[in-house]
Amino acid sequence: MGLNALGIELGSYVLVGGIFLLLLTGLPLAWVTGLVALIFTFGWFGGSALPLVTSRIFGFITEYSLVAIPMFILMAALLDRSGIARDLFKGMRILAGRLPGGVAVQTLIVAILMAAMSGVIGGEIVLLGILALPQMLRLGYDRNLSIGVVVAGGSLGTMMPPSIVLIIYGLVASVSIADLFVAAVTPALLLLAFYVAYVLFICLRNPAMGPPMSEEELAEESLGSALRSMAAPLFIVLVVLGSIYGGIASITEAAALGVSAVLLISLLRRELNVKMLQASLVHTLETCGMIIWIGIAAAVLVGVYNLMGGNRFVSSAILAIDAPPVVIIMVMMLILLVLGMFLDWIGIALLTLPIFVPIVIQLGYDPIWFGILFAVNMQVSYLTPPFGPAAFYLKSVAPKDITLKHIYTALLPFIALQLTVLAIILFFPPIATWAVR
Repeated sequence: MGLNALGIELGSYVLVGGIFLLLLTGLPLAWVTGLVALIFTFGWFGGSALPLVTSRIFGFITEYSLVAIPMFILMAALLDRSGIARDLFKGMRILAGRLPGGVAVQTLIVAILMAAMSGVIGGEIVLLGILALPQMLRLGYDRNLSIGVVVAGGSLGTMMPPSIVLIIYGLVASVSIADLFVAAVTPALLLLAFYVAYVLFICLRNPAMGPPMSEEELAEESLGSALRSMAAPLFIVLVVLGSIYGGIASITEAAALGVSAVLLISLLRRELNVKMLQASLVHTLETCGMIIWIGIAAAVLVGVYNLMGGNRFVSSAILAIDAPPVVIIMVMMLILLVLGMFLDWIGIALLTLPIFVPIVIQLGYDPIWFGILFAVNMQVSYLTPPFGPAAFYLKSVAPKDITLKHIYTALLPFIALQLTVLAIILFFPPIATWAVR
């Protein structure tokens, strides 16, 4: 007797339960998803379903939009290993150091500029953890505020173009990635504004939470040298985003231009060497390998589940909710928030979006708007326990006396700010769509 005897409803529960059960064994998500996909492929349809598996794999890996991902990851890897980001942080000191909480504000601005250069989160958090966290702690900043600023700021890469999250969403949802990039800028800046406002409110109310830098430290660097330090990072941002928004280059071409700009600047600064290039390429291959394998497994699983009738089952179950359409969207957001506590965002995107996006369109909503909601949601997932990856990124470079418990506690106010922005975009869609309409 095959698995099809279970029926689609019970089969759906067994499929989801099997994924979570296997995840508890510690297996990588790609293995878990792929194994469940193969079990249901052959258990539901038999050996004749093998062409389905191969066609889904071929369809995923031949998507042209995927070409941009290795370039942006390579650009982030090169930036991590060069002194460009360090100079950006150093140059910002003189512009923000006199303000209570100024170094924290500076860290947030550096974070969004770094996000605009690469769109990859892990490297940003690690770099800010090395550069900004020790300096804030040395200046007497509140530990929780310092941790929250580094992790929340470093996670802005999910929102700020050229975000890898938005690229994957555009690929899966079949919407314009360029439109997603244009739409995401306002919400990303809104999120940054909430972070900055929170820091300033805390530090102006109690300057001991974020004391300004001393005049001696500020005198070490002139305004001219600070501006020179910021020139290279701003040039990279201009090359990447300017070429996209100016209609000069496609997303993929802009990614290649960004890598070329970083390589050229690193060469002029005499930082480029074989060791740096090799380490960056290895990191790029490892990260791309992870994304591709998760994508292949998820593509097969979604294809099999849809053939089983799962998309019709989920769609009818969600649309059967006797509530206004906005409540249905809220249910989707809640599902994504819960999944974000346990799964990697790539897996969440590839498993849920093929089912959710058609429902969103059927409800009459703009998939671009839903993509921005998804990106904010995934930013929350980076911070939420028990498996928020951002906390682990910071823990790898934080002082030994800072535990994961300290990090997760420090993130609670910033998670609340993210959920506030999520609610604002949910109830006021033009914030995310005015620039593309």
